[in-house]
Amino acid sequence: MDDSKIVAGKVKKPGKRGRKPAKIDLKAKLERSRQSARECRARKKLRYQYLEELVSSKERAICALREELDMYKQWCLAMDQGKIPSEIKALLTGDEQKTPQSCSNKTTKNSKYSSSSGI
Repeated sequence: MDDSKIVAGKVKKPGKRGRKPAKIDLKAKLERSRQSARECRARKKLRYQYLEELVSSKERAICALREELDMYKQWCLAMDQGKIPSEIKALLTGDEQKTPQSCSNKTTKNSKYSSSSGI
């Protein structure tokens, strides 16, 4: 009993603490590792596909916004020269059929939600 210690009335043997390593077949462990690596690569591939699609959709949105900005710049230049573009005339008169882009559809959708919220 000279190697063991008595703590709180119990005899403790010296040795390693914690969980003892289980005797796992090395081939099974290697196969699990390979399977985990395959799954990791598949997740990584899906993540990159998602990010590429996200980037391309954002690039398309940026191009559309740039085109819209150019259109507004042209309108401003025309108004600086004293000309009123037909699109602006149509917006001012409320004629939505002649304008390719009108904000009135967005406002009607938003007005439905704001009226139902009771604000």
